[in-house]
Amino acid sequence: MNAGNRFRSEIRHGTIQELAGKVAKESYGQYLRKLTLAKVRGFSNIEVSFDFPVTAVVGPNGGGKSTILGAAGLPYSSVPPSRFFAKSGKYDDSMQNWSIEYQLIEKGLNRKLPVLRTASFKRLKWNRTAVDRRVLIFGVERTVPASERQNLRRAVGSAFEAVRETCLPDHVIDQAEKVLAKPLAGFRQLFLDDIDRLSIFSGVTALGDGYSEFHFGAGEASVIRIIAEVEAAEENSLILIEEIENGLHPVATQRMVEYLIDVAHRRKCQVVFTTHSNDALAPLPPEAIWAALGDRVIQGKLDVRSLRAITGQVEADVVVFVEDQFARDLVATALRRDGGVELDMIEIHAMSGAAVAKNATLHHNSIPTTWQPALCFLDGDQGELADEDKQIHLLPGNSDPERTVLDDICSNLDELAAKLTLSLRLPLDRQQQVVSVIRTRRTTNRDVHLIFQQIGEDLGFLSAHDVAHAFLALWANEFPEPTKMIVDLIRQAQQRGRPTPASA
Repeated sequence: MNAGNRFRSEIRHGTIQELAGKVAKESYGQYLRKLTLAKVRGFSNIEVSFDFPVTAVVGPNGGGKSTILGAAGLPYSSVPPSRFFAKSGKYDDSMQNWSIEYQLIEKGLNRKLPVLRTASFKRLKWNRTAVDRRVLIFGVERTVPASERQNLRRAVGSAFEAVRETCLPDHVIDQAEKVLAKPLAGFRQLFLDDIDRLSIFSGVTALGDGYSEFHFGAGEASVIRIIAEVEAAEENSLILIEEIENGLHPVATQRMVEYLIDVAHRRKCQVVFTTHSNDALAPLPPEAIWAALGDRVIQGKLDVRSLRAITGQVEADVVVFVEDQFARDLVATALRRDGGVELDMIEIHAMSGAAVAKNATLHHNSIPTTWQPALCFLDGDQGELADEDKQIHLLPGNSDPERTVLDDICSNLDELAAKLTLSLRLPLDRQQQVVSVIRTRRTTNRDVHLIFQQIGEDLGFLSAHDVAHAFLALWANEFPEPTKMIVDLIRQAQQRGRPTPASA
């Protein structure tokens, strides 16, 4: 559990589980279930499954985010291949023999079995047997300010009058207000042509004065446009969004993703978006997130900042990957206690579980141009994933690190009570209360990831972060052998340099 993450989604956990269950049961009329990049750009035989109806694709620049996004649209006839995979004469000879394989849910074609399709580029053109599905695409150009878009110049000038005007529907205003956190009553859509292909929005100030999209924030106009089009789309539509956070405040980015999860729930839509933002990942479950790393992918929730470490684009001597924030704090505490390792030269990254941490380590160490070694420390109960030859190690104990630290402290709690009370920044006259709370919570706790939060609440609303750090500091000082093991492995890696590349 990441005690430092204060984000709390308004999407109920039950809704997340329900949506994931619908995908597992294939309870959709239309759904892109899986794609395999047999050969596309840097990818070869790479599979991406869509295990949640809202999928985020993250990655460094050039990692392949747009490749996956474009590939998601290619099996559908409404998406021209050139939208994402344009060929520029002889300069794109590498496109020859590109191939993408698909597993689709298409109940109109086969009610019982997935429908298989292939899109391939041969003889200078794309070949595909596409199926019909409504696909909405929102590219990065959506956040270009109206004043900089040449196709809107006709709306400039005192003589401009729209071909047609409509009030934004109440349900569109309601959803957009939730994302933007501002009143949108009186907003209108102004159409510039007879076929409704080109439009701008207009709003009203609190004083009743009107203003056009030329005076909107680019992110504000983007949100309203996306929501208006999504709410007008039919059920089972596919929505593709490039760089969802463009032009948005971090909180608005989170709310936008929550809106898309809500759309998936209400309207059975499927969404795929690319992002560089941790805020866009916060509302999503781990299975909804893929990291594109140039020639491979990793599924699971991770900190976007760790992507540079995974791909070796850091200046540190050693990179360490662990399962979660508590494990990260444990390793950092061990290094601080030792004092012999320069902390600025060690990067420690909390991932979202054992598999993601291990895969990140293997990928980092497999890159030929990466000079610094990566190590992985998994929780003590992940012995089946450990592989010391590939730098996949275990933290002390045979369970979650929270359990190990708690049990070690409790094994000598009466003697350590005074030190722990002071470490918690409490007066010594509360020492017996500290002991009583810890013993009670240790007995009643069902989820050890919550233990420090529970102890903090019982002691007077101390933060989980402060309680965890108090336990860790005392544990590192009183039980030096486990921390020495961690530090020794990091120091050895720092001294020997980059290990032999490991294959995933």
